[in-house]
Amino acid sequence: MDVLLLSRLQFAAAAMFHFLFVPLTLGLSLLIAVMETSYVTTGDKMYRRMARFWGRIFMLNFGIGIITGITLEFQFGTNWSRYSEYVGDIFGSLLAIEATVAFFLESTFIGIWFFGWNRISPKLHAVCIWIIALASCVSAFWIIAANAWMQHPVGYVIRNGRAELDSFWALITHETAWIMFLHTVTGAFILAGFFLMGVSAWHLLRNRNVELFRRSFRMGMIFAFFFSVFGVVTGHISGGNVAQNQPAKLAAMEALWTSEQFAAQTLIVIPSPGEKRNIVEIGPVQPILSLLAYHRPEAEVKGLLEFPEDERPSVVLSFYPFRVMVGLGFLFPVLCFFGWLWQTSLRDHPGYLRVMIWAIPLPYLAIQAGWMLTEMGRQPWIVYGIMRTSDAVSTLRRAPVITSLAAFLVVYGVIGIAAFILIGYFARKGPEPAKEEAS
Repeated sequence: MDVLLLSRLQFAAAAMFHFLFVPLTLGLSLLIAVMETSYVTTGDKMYRRMARFWGRIFMLNFGIGIITGITLEFQFGTNWSRYSEYVGDIFGSLLAIEATVAFFLESTFIGIWFFGWNRISPKLHAVCIWIIALASCVSAFWIIAANAWMQHPVGYVIRNGRAELDSFWALITHETAWIMFLHTVTGAFILAGFFLMGVSAWHLLRNRNVELFRRSFRMGMIFAFFFSVFGVVTGHISGGNVAQNQPAKLAAMEALWTSEQFAAQTLIVIPSPGEKRNIVEIGPVQPILSLLAYHRPEAEVKGLLEFPEDERPSVVLSFYPFRVMVGLGFLFPVLCFFGWLWQTSLRDHPGYLRVMIWAIPLPYLAIQAGWMLTEMGRQPWIVYGIMRTSDAVSTLRRAPVITSLAAFLVVYGVIGIAAFILIGYFARKGPEPAKEEAS
């Protein structure tokens, strides 16, 4: 493996590991805010117990997310210095705003919130967690806006041999950034809802703190159901955006080799990239793909063979993650529907509760598949149409990159195992007795 591939593997490992923790932070902050608001408005102390229990898991998850996020950003200087030199005027400004505004706002109020139980008023405490939830989403927006610029660059000029910022307003208002942001946070909210349902199901099966976890399950179910339906909508909009701005990615994720008008959506496809064709195609339905991509049945969808071979993304790493993401995206509202149907008699359906425990990893899988499609479908470009990934890597020798990659895998592996053991421990332990929480 050359330095380019090793650097890509290192960044992928760091980014995917980091994003195991970010979505739960985003989703839990909003759910805990709803719990605290319910406590303030109703005076029902059960909501306060819920907020404290889920808050412990939130804090642990948030801490791991910070650790993994900081090391991730260092790689722009170590492994991708030519990228930073070429587009740092644009990319760096967005990350700087995220760090100096949203992250510090979030971190400050997390300190007040964590240490403020029984020290500040319930209303002020609830305001703190709402600020944390808002700041978390704002932080996510700046990072996603930076990635969206890499997918669809706008608001720049090429000057003195590098890309320079020309319109900050265009950078933060362009369609791709907002579509990606809405779809990303929607996935995070789905994950948090399923996390609540899965952990609550585990306790309900064991008849522990039944009322607390019955309410938690219902809250997670409503949350996940709404956003899983919304996720289908944002996913469709995102697909249309890809069709307009990254037609090669669309062709790869649909395994479409030749251009077609009235293009069909095929139910079962097995692509063979080496042969530049599909060896299995069962159930084509015309003109669904043209309608989904361009909202016109006669619209032409470009095939992969229309693009130069060195500008085609990987079919395998685009097609299969897309199928995983879409399949799970349609499964989520179905699972939530049964939770709504049986919400008053959950303990009478132990099979469903067991399914929901095992369903906890599914949103994680869907999110990781979505990001794999997003990043691999953009290749061979690091900034679409402007800079190739091969031109962005630092001038390094293989040995240090191999060493750092191995170190990342070992350290992140240890951190990951420890983090999930601790999250599992607190999730299984359940809330503290009411008397202890009041102290």
